Amino acid sequence: MNRILFNAEELDADGRATFGGVRAEHVLTVLHGEVGQTLKTGVVNGPIGTGVIERIDGEMVTVKCVHDREAPPPWIDLILAPPRPRAMKRLLPQLAAMGVGRIVLVGAAKVEKAFWGAQLLKEAIYRPLLVDGLMQAGTTALPTIQIERAFGRWLDGGRFEEDFAGQQVRIVAHPDALSTKHQALSTCRPVLAIGPEGGWTDDEVARLEAHGFRRMSLGPRILRTDTATIALLARLMPEADAFSNTTKET
Repeated sequence: MNRILFNAEELDADGRATFGGVRAEHVLTVLHGEVGQTLKTGVVNGPIGTGVIERIDGEMVTVKCVHDREAPPPWIDLILAPPRPRAMKRLLPQLAAMGVGRIVLVGAAKVEKAFWGAQLLKEAIYRPLLVDGLMQAGTTALPTIQIERAFGRWLDGGRFEEDFAGQQVRIVAHPDALSTKHQALSTCRPVLAIGPEGGWTDDEVARLEAHGFRRMSLGPRILRTDTATIALLARLMPEADAFSNTTKET
């Protein structure tokens, strides 16, 4: 945890929060928290700042926070044909940490049908995983998760264009792409589509390309979904950060 995050309702009118659980355990055992010590803190979907430890009562910690800075915003959205729940559980915190804003889970042809009955799809299960990723990265923008089991109808029926209106940098990961190059990131947030373990079908790729997606490859090796996702985000992130820094300077 590089930043302790609170839900807005955990803070009183003076910015004070009392908490236990894994966050308090981290403060006490990893950070060796003491009264008067300053911690990096923030609010989920809100600002960041610092909190000073005012009291330690057994396994409970009380901090007085001042949150006066904006957290880094998300820089990319993801269309994902989900892997098996175990892999997805590992992946979600990393997606939050790496700055994904919207995650659309789609029912591609090769997604295992059993996935849609997974407990992981419940907000009470996936939200803590996303928050863990945010605390690791020291940011606060909680990714949204949208489920579209009828992938073709969502893509071709008009709702995809409504959901991603104005986002014209559209990339589909595909090992058979002729080039490893991609569309240059522009003023809009890119959309990255990553297929299931067995890959997109030819029809799915054609449909995505009809909506302006261009292929991008990491090379001829066929990777697991979670590996490919992190590798692609890591490849695109420096360019997005460079664009963001240039925009701030101007």
